Amino acid sequence: MTAKPYLFLSTPHSCSYLPTRTANTLFLDPRFPMTNEVFGDFNRRGFRRSGDLIYKPHCQDCRACIPVRIPVQAFVPNRSQKRALARNADLTVIARPAGFDAEHFLLFLRYQNARHPGGSMANPDPTAYLRFLVGRQVETTFYEFRAAGTLVAVAVVDTLPDGLSAVYTFYEPTRAERGLGTYAILWQIARTHALERPYLYLGYWVEASPKMAYKTRFRPLEGYRDGGWGPLRRDD
Repeated sequence: MTAKPYLFLSTPHSCSYLPTRTANTLFLDPRFPMTNEVFGDFNRRGFRRSGDLIYKPHCQDCRACIPVRIPVQAFVPNRSQKRALARNADLTVIARPAGFDAEHFLLFLRYQNARHPGGSMANPDPTAYLRFLVGRQVETTFYEFRAAGTLVAVAVVDTLPDGLSAVYTFYEPTRAERGLGTYAILWQIARTHALERPYLYLGYWVEASPKMAYKTRFRPLEGYRDGGWGPLRRDD
């Protein structure tokens, strides 16, 4: 990057991952010219995006949020993941351009109300839904997962110069036996590998947050700490 963007620090707010703590968030100036390559560079530095906002946690006394990624060429599924692959071998995956789709939105509502009741996105309108998932000048795809024609999951994925970024996945809450969340990540690993790109980015991992524990089941896993990426050991 030749130009240096302004960064803005939020006021303290409730932590999304550790409810008993407060947090600060560092935001990239939304006026900064953005391309997929520039976003990829920020992503490699531990930033994420929510809609058009590019951010990362920047808390004074806490470093619990660790960006993580899977080096896909070294990934080997474990026994449980192999079962998830087998259970979902009948699914058809269809790539859709980023945008509003009523069928996707209804599935998103069912997922939020079942998995995150009372959360900030439990009752969004279509505008808030798109503002959360879609960013300008970033290459985003909505991948549909269908069983005999029925929509059971959607994975929102950014394509970056060095891999894919798993933005968000939502799925049919009544089909828990399929392990759709696990399968969506396994599919994205395979897709990253097929594109001959090295990494699938999974966002932040917080050791003390139970809802983040699933990320450590995908091995090997790398974490971004002290300005660089390195292996995240099983005892981390």
